[in-house]
Amino acid sequence: MIEGGHPLDGTVKVAGAKNAVLPIMCSGLLSSGSLRITNAPQLSDVNTMMAVLRDLECGTERNADGSVTIQPAKELEACAPWENVRKMRGSVTVLGPLLARTGKAQISLPGGCVFGVRPIDLHLKGMQALGARVKIEHGYVIAEAPRGGLRGAEMYLAGSMGPTVLGTANVMMAATLAKGKTVIHGAACEPEVEDLGNCLLAMGAKIKGLGSPRIEIEGVSQLGSADWSVIPDRIEAGTYVLAGAMSGGRVRVEGCKPEHLSALIDRMWEARVPFDVGADCIETQPYHPRDPARRPRATDVTTHPHPGFPTDLQALWMALMTLSDGISLIDEQIYPDRYMHIAELSRLGAKIRRQGNTAIVQGTDRLSGAPVMASDLRASAALVLAGLVADGTTEVHRVYHIDRGYEKIEERLAGLGAVIKRVDEKDTPSDN
Repeated sequence: MIEGGHPLDGTVKVAGAKNAVLPIMCSGLLSSGSLRITNAPQLSDVNTMMAVLRDLECGTERNADGSVTIQPAKELEACAPWENVRKMRGSVTVLGPLLARTGKAQISLPGGCVFGVRPIDLHLKGMQALGARVKIEHGYVIAEAPRGGLRGAEMYLAGSMGPTVLGTANVMMAATLAKGKTVIHGAACEPEVEDLGNCLLAMGAKIKGLGSPRIEIEGVSQLGSADWSVIPDRIEAGTYVLAGAMSGGRVRVEGCKPEHLSALIDRMWEARVPFDVGADCIETQPYHPRDPARRPRATDVTTHPHPGFPTDLQALWMALMTLSDGISLIDEQIYPDRYMHIAELSRLGAKIRRQGNTAIVQGTDRLSGAPVMASDLRASAALVLAGLVADGTTEVHRVYHIDRGYEKIEERLAGLGAVIKRVDEKDTPSDN
């Protein structure tokens, strides 16, 4: 429940990156010892991954200091069942390390947010290039390494939608224990992939080219124990920056890496949103978003793989553009069907229409509160941001989506001055 119209003011510190911590947790399967992960965010997806790893006979523990310890058993279970894997797409990243460690893997096809088809064919292509026999039966990926283990290979992993982030992570983990050299062409360059690679290096892997489209991995016989601190979440940072920009308040987002958000920063300059950038912070500056002379300028974005504009910020940018002065175009090149938030933003008074991969947003000077339904993680955050500036009260339903990627978002926004609270669905007015 959100009462709109209250400018935000204050400081918020960014948590660890969801999209980095999940594959890093899976990399613990490769260790002959234990992996201690600090700056691990308190998210439902992290809890789900802990459950997936426990299904594989891998010990997991959330420590008193907030860190997570991954301790694989000497004999791992090779099957990750549907019950937990279905909850999020990131679960598929147990495939590579499990196959490399045990020589076999049986993984349920993953679930997660529903905004179009997201096949895992490039993951399977990579495992096959390493010598594995792969088939899909009864909703499971069944993979088996050749006698003697996986073998290094040269492969191209980018597909029609560009490089695969989770596919690069999966193959890179599998290749750390493969015999010989593996070269991944068309590798994802996202900071989260680089963070995983640096964690693997700390465990004893041999990897070159992290952060570039060409990654080389020289296989080793085993990986050891390590401590690793997860990078800050660039999408969470961008969310709070855009929340400050939409409300016209002074919001200082600390503990982030502005270089990870260069595309967002570029678009914000273009949109004439006042803000400052520091070494590890971004701070929006006060302005009146409804002043005709100060409204954000309509600014087009096209989503691309890193370092382009992130698809995970597309819905949030659209929320900002609903208040812009003019007409903006948002072109979704990564997941063309990632537009389920359009109908819900329209319920708040936004003027948006879709043509193919493109959303056309005509800015308006006001939104009005209404009950809305979250369809996926980033769409739910966009609806919350829109509710912060809408007249009256906005109810965002199905907020379990937002808990997958944002740590206590209502408490952190309330700390910035938002009038927001979480209530049981049965207690909301629209359900009475």
